[in-house]
Amino acid sequence: MKNQILIITYYWPPAGGPGVQRWLKFAKYLPDFGFEPIVYCPENPSYPMIDDSLNDEVSEDIKVIKQPISEPYRFASLLSKQGSKQISSGVIPKKKKQSFVQKLMLYVRGNFFIPDARKNWVQPSVAFLSSYIQEHNISTIITTGPPHSLHLIGLQLKAKLGVKWLADFRDPWTTIGYHKDLKLSKISEERHVQLESQVLQSADEIIVTSENTKQEFLTKTSKPIIVITNGYDTHSIERPIKDKAFTLAHIGSLLSERDPKHLWQALNELINENERFRTHFKLKLIGVVSENVLQSLHDFGLKTYIENLGYVSHAEAIKAQMASRVLLMVEINSEDSKVIIPGKLFEYMSSGTPIIAVGPKGSDVENIIKSTNTGHYFFYDDKFKIKAQLLVLFESYLTNSLSVSAIGLEQYSRKALTGKLSNLLEKR
Repeated sequence: MKNQILIITYYWPPAGGPGVQRWLKFAKYLPDFGFEPIVYCPENPSYPMIDDSLNDEVSEDIKVIKQPISEPYRFASLLSKQGSKQISSGVIPKKKKQSFVQKLMLYVRGNFFIPDARKNWVQPSVAFLSSYIQEHNISTIITTGPPHSLHLIGLQLKAKLGVKWLADFRDPWTTIGYHKDLKLSKISEERHVQLESQVLQSADEIIVTSENTKQEFLTKTSKPIIVITNGYDTHSIERPIKDKAFTLAHIGSLLSERDPKHLWQALNELINENERFRTHFKLKLIGVVSENVLQSLHDFGLKTYIENLGYVSHAEAIKAQMASRVLLMVEINSEDSKVIIPGKLFEYMSSGTPIIAVGPKGSDVENIIKSTNTGHYFFYDDKFKIKAQLLVLFESYLTNSLSVSAIGLEQYSRKALTGKLSNLLEKR
């Protein structure tokens, strides 16, 4: 009999985007290490992105139990469908461009739904799972956030049943980038800090995705903290033919604050100064792109070079990574963003395509890219360095010698990372 592990998650197929990948993959490989994953998720969620292709990755051997959830974003969409979808996916317009309705939605979201809009699922879940855990003799549970309200389910189940509880933080809580945009009152800020502290002090183990998050949490709890990053998985997708053009592709959300204007300026200068670059260059955008970023691109004369494909399935995203000539990764230029390691980074690294990354100093992303020799990392004001590197990559493209010599990637495979998780689960 395998050890049963209850995974409490909001995101599960057909949810699209990065939030679903982590525990979908852990659940896939846990049986190889002697554990039987049981997934608990909402029956009627309001996902900002849907990817039906991910249903094919859910093994028939994984038990999935679902319970109804009351989603306030459904009601918010009556006021503004687009605004509700953007806020739920983390795309928050700059303050000067926020409409009255958007300001109202942010205030309500920040001050009436603490820690987040899924808070009303906590009590029904605790009631249901209390009986389920005892009936099936489950001794270990895992909660994963955001949404961080799911950690409150773990908090109550731990207090009520004494189960072993692992709290997995895919992103920080009170220092996550959009937190300061929620128009929080002082009382609301204090409530977030209080709830975060309760979770960090009560869980048996804390799992984080970056070294920077670990360092932050070490100042807030004495509980054991382990870093298990996201990773890449094997797939059966046939490697496509490389794009004919010199494509610089960004895959994923380009939020308003992910706007590297020095990069756009460098591209503008290369287009104006280099006729061959101008002839071959294409900027490929796949995913949600904010209006602010699109406006910046237009301001720098890049409008005619953009191929904006919008959201695509995970399988199509992988194909695009392998077909593109260079992959672009952009993170918000702030102290808070140092802890963020986008899940797509690891798929980027395994695609065999060079990476150009732009972000803050001291980022975990910088360390990973440099240690694996998979690309180049720049700060926001490194215009001349970015421009020079793009030119080097372009010259390699012209001579058909553009390649990557990656090292040490195996540690980031989903199976290897699940092995690291299984070591935690075996500590009884």
